[in-house]
Amino acid sequence: MTFLEIFENIKKKKSFLCIGLDSDIEKIPSDLLKFEDPIFEFNKQIIDATHDLVIAYKPNTAFYEASGAKGWETLHKTAEYIKLNFPDIFLIADAKRGDIGNTSKMYAKAFFETMPFDAITVAPYMGNDSVLPFLDFKNKFVILLSLTSNSGADDFQFIKNSRNSNFLYEDVIETSKNWGNNENLMYVVGATKAKRIEEIRKIIPDNFLLIPGVGAQGGCLSEVIEYGMNKYCGLIVNSSREIIYASNGKDFAIKAREKAKKMQIEMKKYLSEIK
Repeated sequence: MTFLEIFENIKKKKSFLCIGLDSDIEKIPSDLLKFEDPIFEFNKQIIDATHDLVIAYKPNTAFYEASGAKGWETLHKTAEYIKLNFPDIFLIADAKRGDIGNTSKMYAKAFFETMPFDAITVAPYMGNDSVLPFLDFKNKFVILLSLTSNSGADDFQFIKNSRNSNFLYEDVIETSKNWGNNENLMYVVGATKAKRIEEIRKIIPDNFLLIPGVGAQGGCLSEVIEYGMNKYCGLIVNSSREIIYASNGKDFAIKAREKAKKMQIEMKKYLSEIK
């Protein structure tokens, strides 16, 4: 999928919403446990109920890896279902990979060839040779972790560089922006750090930002938009628990749609000025 295709879908759907499919067997409605693959059925019903309101889905692979081979099968089935039925959807593997070059190449093949993902989250700590193998794949995106929402982010991401007074996360963005371009490189910036986005936009004005943390983690959508939106929108805002666990009853998909629709309506207002 290309940068332009993502932007066109944003304009068409009047949305830049991503739903995180962090599907937990212990949290899904008990009625689904009768199915051969309860998590796939849960995902399928969420997808069927919300696909017209979103531009992306983001399965967090940990929720599938935890179940071993069966979980990997569910992840693969979910990805295939999305791409077969809704090919305009931008599909993100929230895998947070990052290793030496030959290992990264195998991770990239797993998600970009064996499975039909359009993007993968990658940790840049090991440097460019751990990231570049992912960038070799045409029309695929690397989404680099840069400034995250979790409380432990302060342990390292805000360490000051004595040479230039940058925070570590700023150096990560400044250095990595030359590894690719806005056609293959995005960045994770947590919604709870929304006011930092204004400074980040000075470094990478055109790249898409994946923004987790709106909803259950306390991030504010209006602040994210105020500081982060550009002429291409430039934002993919993720909500996971707030939407997929809106109900634990038989109406879970209906309630998920209601939550997604509420966010889409708010996004539509801000997108009205983008041509």
